[in-house]
Amino acid sequence: MTMNILDIILHLDKYLNVIIQSLGLGTYLILFLVLFCETGLVITPFLPGDSLLFTAGAIAAMGSLDLATLFLALATAAIAGDSINYFIGKSTGYRIAKGNTRLVKPEYIVRAQDFYARYGSITIFLARFIPIVRTFAPFVAGIGEMKYTKFVSYNIFGGLVWTGLFLCGGYFFGNLPAVKQNFSVIILAIIFISLLPAIIGFIQQKWAHD
Repeated sequence: MTMNILDIILHLDKYLNVIIQSLGLGTYLILFLVLFCETGLVITPFLPGDSLLFTAGAIAAMGSLDLATLFLALATAAIAGDSINYFIGKSTGYRIAKGNTRLVKPEYIVRAQDFYARYGSITIFLARFIPIVRTFAPFVAGIGEMKYTKFVSYNIFGGLVWTGLFLCGGYFFGNLPAVKQNFSVIILAIIFISLLPAIIGFIQQKWAHD
């Protein structure tokens, strides 16, 4: 299963083209659901986020998808996903975090909590750009009972910036010959750069404890 997910992430351009040919306008719904689940459900942090947005933007540049429609649909998915995640955390998060469940890895929750300890409420914005933390940050905000009025402002701002940045990145750069010829490498680079803050934080923590 892990290899299948990795293959899909690395070859999103091919998979998306197949989906577009098969479903047409239904592609927007599929993209909406994937991004909504990636941000809204703590059991699906493995779904593509940054790479999906970049690839969708690149395909929009070829005329197969509409950039404005993509931005509206996917920004809504990102914002709604975080909001649902917040309320899941608020209502049942403590029991999930303390319970023995294979669906939610405790270390992911700890990672998000450490991020909050370092950056405070702006974590909701910053976490948008870090896989795994992105999925668990709103969940932990709900557990910590952050006021929704504060949460939603960071949520909306982060959702709009994150979605717009990666969509436009794909739209303007995704179809450059050098990028098209090395698309899998570019996707890997996006994933690595997204994970870099978490990697640096992990190394700093290790040094602090040693």
